[in-house]
Amino acid sequence: PAYPSAIPDHYCSEIMIFRGFWMVSWFKQEFGLREQRIAEAENVSPESLFDELVNTVPPGSMGLMLQPYWTPGVRDPGPEAKGGIIGFGDVHTRAHVYRAILEGLAYGLRDGLERLQQRNKQQVHLLRVSGGGSQSDAALQLTADIFGLPVERPHTYETSGLGAAMDTAVALGWYPDCEAAIKSMTRVGKRFEPDQQVHKVYDRLYKEVYLKMYKQLQPLYRSIQDITGYPEK
Repeated sequence: PAYPSAIPDHYCSEIMIFRGFWMVSWFKQEFGLREQRIAEAENVSPESLFDELVNTVPPGSMGLMLQPYWTPGVRDPGPEAKGGIIGFGDVHTRAHVYRAILEGLAYGLRDGLERLQQRNKQQVHLLRVSGGGSQSDAALQLTADIFGLPVERPHTYETSGLGAAMDTAVALGWYPDCEAAIKSMTRVGKRFEPDQQVHKVYDRLYKEVYLKMYKQLQPLYRSIQDITGYPEK
């Protein structure tokens, strides 16, 4: 849906993967004990250590493909949806699973963006990413490669708080309008350019595998729901 923007005559379109980057926390809890212990000893965040896991695995996670529906959707995906990972082989480790989580989230966001572009008749040429997941350089490079677009990280990942402060500053008259507040209070922290050779690999996996996964698995999800009662109808 489109929501009114704080900026006059603008709106915000939303793509939602319900509890999307929560999956990083899920992975940390279930498979990240080693990183948690190291992080505690070195006084750093466990998530920062997960970049090392990502970088040990090639793009495409050696064929491991993840559908990020750990929590059922409302309409697309439907309430019967479940998370899925396909393509396991004896070469795969938890590092492959973690990279596949990030890739699956990026595939899901790309799918949503392409639908928005169709509906809005507007082409997107640049991504700006904020929030907790944006602290990972590996995640942002991977996102640039999957979308085939440059990705920019703002100077702070807490952009919701920054936006509220900017609205307040304009309302108090500290700035004459939102454009002036944006110019004064925001800047790009780091930019990630897509690797076009890697993008070709991701583009095939996205089009030939990811986009087909939900339609292929949906009947099985419904059977699982009917047999086990989970997710509840």
